Amino acid sequence: MESKPEPAPGHTDAKVRWENRYQTGDLPWDTGRPSAELAAVLDSGVTQPCRALELGCGTGTNAVYLAQRGFSVTAVDLSAAAIARAQSRARDERVVVDFLVDDVCDLQASLEPFDFVFDRGCYHCARRDNLPGFLATLERATRPGAKYLLLAGNANEQTEAPGPPRVQEHEIRAELGGLFSVDWVRPFRFEDPGGLEGPLGWACLLTRRG
Repeated sequence: MESKPEPAPGHTDAKVRWENRYQTGDLPWDTGRPSAELAAVLDSGVTQPCRALELGCGTGTNAVYLAQRGFSVTAVDLSAAAIARAQSRARDERVVVDFLVDDVCDLQASLEPFDFVFDRGCYHCARRDNLPGFLATLERATRPGAKYLLLAGNANEQTEAPGPPRVQEHEIRAELGGLFSVDWVRPFRFEDPGGLEGPLGWACLLTRRG
């Protein structure tokens, strides 16, 4: 299944566009299954259960998974429709997640810093419209030593098929390197619904600088 371009936060109509996608179910990125990259990183022992934040949580699949793994989770999305579905998912799975309707590029919530941040496809949208605002959120949301697992579209994708916004590795390093040291960057494939192989991406593990 081809992934369609994701709308970008930061424009004045961003909230309306995200709401429309979630209300109509036009969600090619929403597999309904926890991210395999997230599971692999947790299994590797990079981080233990702690206070965790998910940026752009959508319908809550990964936030719920983190809670099931013992994390104390806060999850943010601009779409109220997405958050409503995420809250229903958490109730069904009998886990507690603090879901917030908020803008990752202009975060209004007052939150204590987190030890782990997960981002499946938020940065590669936010950077196109309000990178300074997104970086300000990351700075507020993390403490020195915090881990940030970032999944972003990969500019080395050879196909012309629609998919997530594409980023060069050097852009990730340049844009996030002021706040974070880069533990590793490696290519991977996003998962499409039904377990199909999706677009090429970057999986990046970063550590907040002191």
